[in-house]
Amino acid sequence: MMSSNFNIFRVGISFVIMCIFYKSAVDSLSELSPQKYFSTLQPGKASLAYFCQADSPRTSIFLEELNEAVTPLQDYGISVAKVNCVKEETSRYCGKEKDLMKAYLFRGNILLREFPTDVLFDVNAIVAHVLFALLFNEVKYITTLEDLQNIENALKGKANIAFAYVRAIGTPEHRAVMEAAFVYGTTYQFVLTTETALLESIGNEDIENAHLYFFHCKQVLDLTLQCRRTLMEQPLTTLNIHQFIKTMEAPLLTEVTEDPQQVSTIHLQLGLPLVFIVSQQATYEADRRTAEWVAWRLLGKAGVLLLLRDSLEVDIPQHANVVFRRAEEGVPVEFLVLDDIDSLISHVESNVHVEEIQEDEDEDTKSPNMGQAVSMAFLQSYIDLAIKLKGTSTMLLTRVNCADWSDLCTKQNVTEFPVVKMYKEGKNPVSYAGMLGTEDLLKFIQLSRISCPVNITSVQEAEEYLSGELYKDLISYSSVSVLGLFSPNMTTAKEDFTEAGNYLKGYVITGIYSEEDVLILSDKYAATLPALLLSRHKEGKIESIPLANSHAQDIIQIITNALLETFPEITVENLPIYLRLQKPLLILFSDGSINPQYKKAILMLVKEKHLDSLTPCWLNLKNTPVGRGILQSYFDTMPPLPLLVVVNLHSGGQVFAFPSDQPITEQNLLLWLKKLEAGLENHITILPAQEWKPPLPAYDFLSMMDAAASQHPTRKDPECTKETDVQENDKKQHEDKSAIIKEPIETLRIKHWNRSNWFKEGEKSFRHDNKEL
Repeated sequence: MMSSNFNIFRVGISFVIMCIFYKSAVDSLSELSPQKYFSTLQPGKASLAYFCQADSPRTSIFLEELNEAVTPLQDYGISVAKVNCVKEETSRYCGKEKDLMKAYLFRGNILLREFPTDVLFDVNAIVAHVLFALLFNEVKYITTLEDLQNIENALKGKANIAFAYVRAIGTPEHRAVMEAAFVYGTTYQFVLTTETALLESIGNEDIENAHLYFFHCKQVLDLTLQCRRTLMEQPLTTLNIHQFIKTMEAPLLTEVTEDPQQVSTIHLQLGLPLVFIVSQQATYEADRRTAEWVAWRLLGKAGVLLLLRDSLEVDIPQHANVVFRRAEEGVPVEFLVLDDIDSLISHVESNVHVEEIQEDEDEDTKSPNMGQAVSMAFLQSYIDLAIKLKGTSTMLLTRVNCADWSDLCTKQNVTEFPVVKMYKEGKNPVSYAGMLGTEDLLKFIQLSRISCPVNITSVQEAEEYLSGELYKDLISYSSVSVLGLFSPNMTTAKEDFTEAGNYLKGYVITGIYSEEDVLILSDKYAATLPALLLSRHKEGKIESIPLANSHAQDIIQIITNALLETFPEITVENLPIYLRLQKPLLILFSDGSINPQYKKAILMLVKEKHLDSLTPCWLNLKNTPVGRGILQSYFDTMPPLPLLVVVNLHSGGQVFAFPSDQPITEQNLLLWLKKLEAGLENHITILPAQEWKPPLPAYDFLSMMDAAASQHPTRKDPECTKETDVQENDKKQHEDKSAIIKEPIETLRIKHWNRSNWFKEGEKSFRHDNKEL
C-alpha cells in the first residue's frame, strides 16, 4: 500500500540523488541456509528474513540495524533471520543481486511483503514497517479528508478511533503508533496518515510534529453529529500513547463522597492530577453540567470528579468550589475558589507535571542519525517528484545510496549529502544547487528542457516567446521570460549573455535573438542594443534594460533582481532571497489574504519611490504559521491583525510597529515612515544578537553556502537545445538501456527539508547579522 514503482523515463538525461547512511560494526545474527530457514517456518507465525550472499560486504549497515530489531520484534512474536545464499542456490529469494537488497516478511510460508533494505534504514523503520504490514486490517492508511469522514461515519455508535499523523513511514513516532495498534487494534480503529493537507484540514497547522487524536465516535448515535476529538499533547512515544489511551478509557466523570485525599483513580497511577468540582444538592444539576464540560476540556490531562459536599464526613471550606490534588504522594490537596472554567483549566494546565520519556542520546549517536535524517527527508521530496512526473516526463530519475556504492560516489566527487546531479550523455554533469523541495526540483527539471539560452530565429518567434505562447506550458514555473537582443557582430556581449543563461539554467526562461532584423524589436520596445527584454507574464508587461558594458555576473544580477516581486508574500523558503537585498523589512502581517486597499497603498508608495530604502512584503499566518511565533516574540501577547512592522535586521535589530489605532492608508503610512527616518518613533523591541549554530558541525549548511558564494561556481552545461531536439535524441537513445539502474522506491513520507543554496549571498548576510526575524 505504501510503495510505488515508478516508470523510468529517458532522453539521454538522468537526475540522480546520492545519500549516505551510517556505518559501524555489526553484531551478527544467527545464520541459516535457505533450506533450514524455510523448514523453521510455522503456520500463522510471522518471520522477517534477509537473504544475502555470505561474503557480501555491502550489507553491514542493514545487518546492524536488523540485529537491533531482533529483540523488539520477538516481543511481538516475530522471528528474525539472516539467510545465507550460495551461488548455486535456486531459491527465488537468492536470485539476482538487485533482489538481494530486500528483506521478506512471511506468515507461515506465505510471503506477505518485501522491503527494499534502504527503506528499513534503522531499527525504528524495521519495527514500524513490519508491524504496519502485519496490522493491515487494524490500521487504515488514508490520504484525504473524505477518507477520514467515511471511516468516522461508519464507526459512529460502534467504536472509537485513534487517528495519527506522522511525518514519515518508518520514523520513531510511526513505530510508537504501530506498537500501540498491536495492543489496542482490536478495541479501537487505528487510522494513519502522512498527508500534511489532511492534518491541516482538521485544524492542526503544526505539520512538523507527529500528532495523535482520539475520536469519541462510539457514543455518537446521531449520524449528523461529528465525533468529539481529543488531541494528545505529549510527544508520540509508546509509553505516552499507552497513558493517553488509558485516560480515554477511564470514565469521563465520577461522583465521589469520600475524602479527596483518599480517592484513587487511574489518573493518579498515570501521574495525572485530580480535579474535584464541589457540589451540593441544591445546585447538583448545574454543577454536574459544569463538571462534564471541565472533564472534556481536561481529558487526557487530569481526572475530573464531582464531590458531593452534603454527603461528606470531611469538612470542605465553605468558600471552596474546587479541590485540586496533585499526583505526587504526600502533597496536601488545595482548596480553591475559581470564578470561571477558564481559570480552572489554566490552573490545572500550569500545575500538571508530565514526565516525558526520552531515550538518552550521546553525541556519538546523534551525528549519524542526523546525517541519515537529512538524506531520508529529502528522499521524500524526490519520491513526490517522481509521482508528479510519472507519465509526463522524459527524464530518468535514479537514486544511489553512497553507503552501498561508495566507489561510485567517490568517482563522481560526491563528498556532501544529499547531492542532486543532472547527467546528459556526452556532457559534464550539472549539480543542482537549488532548494530541496518537490516544487523547486520540478521547476528546475521543467525549465532545464529549454533554457541555455534558447536561440530565437525570427521576429515572429521572438514575439511568441515574449507573449508566453512559445513555451506556454512552462509559464507556471517562470513568471518572467528574458530575451537578449544583440546585433550579429556583438560577439563578446552575446558570449556574456550566453554564460549568464547557462548559469541560470533551470531557474528562469532565457532566450537570445541576434538576427539582421533585430532593430525591429529594439525599435518596438525602445531598447538600445545590446539589451534585455523582460516579459512579466502575470502583469502583461515588457520592459527593456540596456546591457552596455555588462559582463556575465552583471547580467546574472540584473535577471535575479528582476525575478523579485515588488510586494511579495514572505515564506520560509523565499525569505533568504529578500534578505539578500540588505534592507529593513516592511512586513504586513495578515491572518489570510490582505485587504486590497492596503496593498494598493503600499504599491503606490513603491511607485513613488518612498520605499526604496525598505523591502515591502507581507506574511500570511495561515500559509506560514511560524509568523505567530515571530509576532509573539515582538509583543507580550498576540496583537490584533492586520499589523504593519518594520524590522531592521541588518543594523541594530530594532522592531517598529505601525500604530494599531490608525488605518493603513498611503498618507498615514508615509507620515509614520518619515517619523521613523527622523528618529521620532520608539522601537517595541530589539532582536537579540543570537548566533545561528548548525545542529552538528558536519551539517553547517550556512557555511557551505558561504563557501559556495565566495567561489563563483563554473558549470559546464549542455549546449542549447529546444525540446524538439531533445525528443529526437530520445529516439536515438531509446534502445540503450544498459546503464539504467532500476530500484523500487518506498514512499517514505518525510516532508520537505528545504534550504536554499541558490541566492547564496542572502543566506550569508542573514547569518552574519546574527538576528532572529
